[in-house]
Amino acid sequence: MTSGPRCHDAAREEPRAAGSSAPALRSLYFYLTQGCNLRCRHCWLAPQFQTAAKQYAALPPDLFRRILGEAKPLGLSGVKLTGGEPLLHPDIGALLEILQDEQLRFSMETNGVLCTPELARDLVRSGMHHVSVSLDGADAQTHEWVRGVEGCFEAALRGVRNLVAAGIRPQIIMSLMRRNAGQVEPLVRLAESLGASSVKFNLVQPTARGEKLRDSGEGLDVGEMIGLGRRIENDLARTAKIRLFYSHPVAFRPLGRIFGENGDCGVCGIRGVLGVLADGSYALCGIGEHVPELVFGQAGRDGLAEVWGGNPVLRQIREGMPRRLEGVCGECLMKGVCFGSCIAQNYYRSRSLWAPFWFCEEAEKAGLFPGSRKAATDARQERNRPMTDCQCAG
Repeated sequence: MTSGPRCHDAAREEPRAAGSSAPALRSLYFYLTQGCNLRCRHCWLAPQFQTAAKQYAALPPDLFRRILGEAKPLGLSGVKLTGGEPLLHPDIGALLEILQDEQLRFSMETNGVLCTPELARDLVRSGMHHVSVSLDGADAQTHEWVRGVEGCFEAALRGVRNLVAAGIRPQIIMSLMRRNAGQVEPLVRLAESLGASSVKFNLVQPTARGEKLRDSGEGLDVGEMIGLGRRIENDLARTAKIRLFYSHPVAFRPLGRIFGENGDCGVCGIRGVLGVLADGSYALCGIGEHVPELVFGQAGRDGLAEVWGGNPVLRQIREGMPRRLEGVCGECLMKGVCFGSCIAQNYYRSRSLWAPFWFCEEAEKAGLFPGSRKAATDARQERNRPMTDCQCAG
């Protein structure tokens, strides 16, 4: 998205899927490929490295069309294409034609390496309204250390330029770690020079390769991440010519970044989103590649309406979120906005849908969680505590 999702009233009644008590299925996230052409050190999905000699599964176009047909009556308004690497899909042209036929707007997450001028024009013509391209360093040495393939830095820059020439200004995404944290401002200046619309700074999630990266000491600690967020939002954003987003949880963002005119946070969309894996499985999101119990059915075998309306895990999330959140997330005043930040990540670490988000939990343990964003539980407990002889004396 060129700009962040706008906030809306959390109390507003959610639209419902036709003929169902379930909320509308607003968006499908298609993880189109099990393979990727890069070997990123931090990837939370850890797809297989694909070469000309070794190919991995990709979602068949006919199944893609069938899923969209079943989803539209449930309220579908848009899709996201991701991977692996979506542009590695052998029939990406056919998928774009289907999206154009169905008149569905879509967004895409890509590493940009395969984005030729022709493909960039096809993407825009087919209805793509937002694209993000990953750049994890302001120079080839840093980016390619993160991404694991020589030459991918210049290829990604070409991809960005091709998208701009085709008429869409991509968002640049930088995943922050110890190796590249000193290149935040140079990366912003590079994005400005390329014609990007914005830069989003992602925190490395402790899942799959991201977990190994943190264990190796290459991850930032929570204090460093909080400090870097303040620098980006309070200082660098003032001089940048494009918008900057920092992906720490809502509780750590200035109110103007949440509810202001240019706010970049809305109510979490988890109750209106479903993932589709490359093998056609329906899942909470891409985490289904690692957590089988978060896979809910199989396209072509299980009806999407039945999966969306009847799966017990999805029903638990709708009925229990955010009320059942635990730990610091249960105490947070912003839980009705962020819904625990990332249910998939929380479940991966704890096997509980209601576990607190790792970042917030670490911040709480370090005494860095903003006290102004927590419910005054101590004060309530004090008011409700029975008086002792000492308290009522005199």
